[in-house]
This record gives sequence, structure tokens and C-alpha cells, in this order.
Amino acid sequence: MRARIQRIRSIMPKQYTPKPRRAAAPSTGGKQRWTEADRRKRDERAPRGDRPARAFQDRPARPAKGERPNWEPRPARSARPARDDRAPRSEDRAPRREWRDRPARQERVERPARADRPRVEDRAARPFAEDVVLERLEATAIAADATDGMAFSDLGLGDNIVRQLASMGASEPFPIQAATIPVALAGRDVLGRGRTGSGKTIAFGAPVVERLLRMRRDAKGRAMGRAPRAMILAPTRELAQQIDRTVQPIARSVGLFTIAIVGGVPYQKQVTGLRRGVDIVIGTPGRIADLVEKGELDLASIAITVLDEADHMCDLGFLEPVQELLRMTPAGGQRLLYSATLDTGVAALVEEFLEDPAVHEVEGEDQASSTITHRVLMIDASAKRDVVRELVASTSRSIVFTRTRAFAEDVAEGLMISGVPATSLHGDLNQARRNRNLQLLTRGEVRSLVATDVAARGIHVDDVDLVIQADMPDDHKTYLHRSGRTGRAGAHGTVITLISPSRRRRLEELLRNAGIEAEWEDRATTRPRSDRPRPERAERPARRDRFTPEEFAEFQAWKAERDQLRNKGESAS
Repeated sequence: MRARIQRIRSIMPKQYTPKPRRAAAPSTGGKQRWTEADRRKRDERAPRGDRPARAFQDRPARPAKGERPNWEPRPARSARPARDDRAPRSEDRAPRREWRDRPARQERVERPARADRPRVEDRAARPFAEDVVLERLEATAIAADATDGMAFSDLGLGDNIVRQLASMGASEPFPIQAATIPVALAGRDVLGRGRTGSGKTIAFGAPVVERLLRMRRDAKGRAMGRAPRAMILAPTRELAQQIDRTVQPIARSVGLFTIAIVGGVPYQKQVTGLRRGVDIVIGTPGRIADLVEKGELDLASIAITVLDEADHMCDLGFLEPVQELLRMTPAGGQRLLYSATLDTGVAALVEEFLEDPAVHEVEGEDQASSTITHRVLMIDASAKRDVVRELVASTSRSIVFTRTRAFAEDVAEGLMISGVPATSLHGDLNQARRNRNLQLLTRGEVRSLVATDVAARGIHVDDVDLVIQADMPDDHKTYLHRSGRTGRAGAHGTVITLISPSRRRRLEELLRNAGIEAEWEDRATTRPRSDRPRPERAERPARRDRFTPEEFAEFQAWKAERDQLRNKGESAS
């Protein structure tokens, strides 16, 4: 028993014994404790009863209620001003409207009978946004075969530039290059119109480099921190970077330097390049204007200004920024404007900044001489993603254009899920991702690029076999630039536009404005309401009244007799 008790005690917790508290150290700060001297002073105070009582009888007596003064005596009711004599209130300044003099309501116009109303087929179609076709500028045309046997050296370019162009694969000039390079080297203002993929970048890039090289021979040379002497403006970041990739090797071959100034990237790298000194600035109007405002870019030495896709910059609302930048450059400088759809939309720029420009285009640049095949597929809207997937899977490299950024992401994700390598390109992506996704298509790591119209102009990717327009463009200019992503430099390509049957009339007008004839294929299973055969509606029988006058009179007599008998029964009861 004793052993059991000890075992129980061994497993039980030991009793807590509190440790003795240490004596508190005397406090030197904070509230002091009372001392004996304080208590003594408190005890020596006079008792409360010996203090003199406070008397309140010496206060002045409060007057009675009836004797209180009336500070604001009110006049008698009869002495008050009448209601009509009061000053008019702010809301009563205008005369009150009398509804009695309101003209009588006109008689209600009777609606026409249902049979006289216009049928759905006879009603006017709902108007779409008008596709404005501006007048084309008059130009001197050069024949497409006029460059046979011609070399770049025959146009006045130096040997270093010619060798560099040959290394880039441009051994012979294209027609637009042969027409504009000699004029640009002569120092004249130039307006050049050529279809996409016709070599417009070299047409203005090579003469700009050659002219700057000739100017440098008479100048001090390559001084550190020198101001640029040429400026090339483009509407989009991708196009500006594409121009820089083409012009930079040509400039480096003669010892000149270029810099790309676009938005979406940090300022510091661009500012550092400008402080070191450059010869050609290539960029978008917005970022160039920002650097000019910050004092990092000086346009006082610009001798040559190039506007690529000038009409598109005007369409995007860049007309005023471009005009401000051109006004900062010295008067009398050379201006070069190039585009695939050059029309009177750039008339404001031409009239203000160009002096006696030479306008050139290539003769016979129509569909007959083109290497692009145009097709239109009419499909159901619900089948669009499946059709895009089917078309992309049948080609090695393609570009799909959409109207919205969300749809571009949706289509690209659907292609990846189905096993087709694809990526997207649109304005919601930062510049680093946009460049990376474009390089994925260029290197062949993806088979399709799904993009909005940011990739419709100036983007050059080799061997693009197919361009799919999942969403129809808004105007004929956008159609031409989208289709120009294929069939570049004489290669063959195909453009397929997907529409629903209800959009056929709109697309026919757009193709007519663009001067294109397309092959149509109908795969749709549904039709718009206006195209459905509508059966003739049978005439309704004439409406008949419920009673004839004789039957209604007989009914009234029976009702009166019934009420009379009912009243007699109630009185008898």
C-alpha cells in the first residue's frame, strides 16, 4: 500500500511553491508616494465646517415671465404686409405659366393598316460606319519591269551601302526603290506609295544614310553627345523597331548610329543612348515628344524627316503631335512620306511642310499583278473557333487577326489546347512580351500569331503562308494592310476572311473599295432574317360585333324584366 502511494505521488505534478518577492527598489520617477510631512499638512487643514459658506442671496432676482423684455416685438397681424406685397422669391422671378392658354392637342394621326405597312424586306438596311474612300494623290508611275538589269549602285548609293544591301538579300532594287531613291538623294521632298512588302523601308532608309554620310564629310565628324540629324516617325512600336532593324545595319556600314525610341520601355536606356550621340532617331511620336519635353532630345539639327505610314498616323490621331514635332525641326528640311495607301488624308501635312514634292508609285499594282489569293468563308458565328483551328493546323506559319484583345487571347488559348503552338500580340501586353511573342513566330517556335491591328502594319515575318481575318476589318485600308503580312517580296500567300451571312453586304462594299475580287464559299447553316423566305400571310376575317342592334335591344328588355321581378320578390318578403 505504501509503495502504491509513493508511485502515485511520483506521477502527480509537484506542488507549486511561489518564490519570495524581491524588495522593490525606491522609485525615483513618476508619481511620488505620500510622506509623513504630507499627511501632517493634510491633518492641519481647517475642518470643512469652519469654512465660510457661499451665499447665493446676493444674486439679482430673475424677472418674472411676464416682466421679461420683448426684444423682437411682432406687429399685429393686420399690420403685416399682404402676401402680394412681398418681394418675389428667386424661383418666382419667371412668370408663372398658365395652362389654360395651352393650345389644343392635335388630333391623333391614325396608324396605317397592317397590310399597308412596309415589309421587313422593303425596309432600308441599318447604316454601318461609312468606309470613306479618299481621293488618291496624283503620282508619277513607274513600270514594274523598269528595274530589269538595274543595280543599287546605278541609283547613286555608295559601295558600302550597296554591299550591305546585298548581304541583306537586296541585290536588285524594287520599282518603288528605283523611283524614289534618286529623287531623295537630290534633296527633294518625296511622297511614295507602294503596296505592302514592296521595299519601302529601304526606299527611304538607304538614301537617308547616304545623305547623312555626305553631310558628315563637311561637318566635324562623330562628336560625343551630338544631336541627331535625321528622324523617322512610325505609328506603332512594332513598326518603329522593324524599321530600326532594317536601317541600323545600313547605317553601321558607314559609321552612323541609330536609336529606337518607343514607349513601353524604360527611359534610362534611351536617354543614355542619346547622350552618347546618335545620327538617326527612329520612334513613335509620343515617346519622342516626351523626351523633347524633358530636354533629352534636341530636334534643332534635324535635316531629314521621314513619316512611314503617314496616313495611319493621321487616322490614329497623331496629326497634331506630328505637326508639333515637324515645327521643331529647321524650316527647309527634307521631308519623305511613304505609305501603302497614300491619299488626301495627309493633305494637311503636305500643304504645310512639303515643298513641291515628287509623288511616285508603281504602275499596275493591282490584284492581277499580286501574288495573294483572297477568299471569303461564310460560316456560323458559333463555328468560328473551330474553322480557325482547322485552317491554322493546315499551314506551317500563319497570322490570325481579331478585333478585340480578349478574343485574341481566347483564340490563342484555344489553339494551344488543341495542340497547335500559338501566341498572342495586342496592346494589353507590355513591350517586352510583345517583342518576345513576335520573335517566337519569327524563329518558328510557334505556328500562329493571333494579333489585333497593332500587327497589321509594318510587321515583316518571312514565309507567312496564310492570313486569317477572324473578325472583318472596319475599312478597306485595314484590309489591305492585314493582307500585306503575306505575299511579301513576290512570295505567294492566301488571305481568308471569316464572316457570318449577315455581314456579306458590308464585306462586298469593303472589297469593292479596296479593288479586290475574292472567292466566296458558303458554309453557313443559318441565314439572316432578311434572307429567309417568308410565307404570305393569310388575310384575317373581318371582325364581327358580338350583338346586332336588334339582339342588344332584346337583351336589354330581358334584363329590365328580370330586375323588375327580382325587386317584387324582395318587397314581398
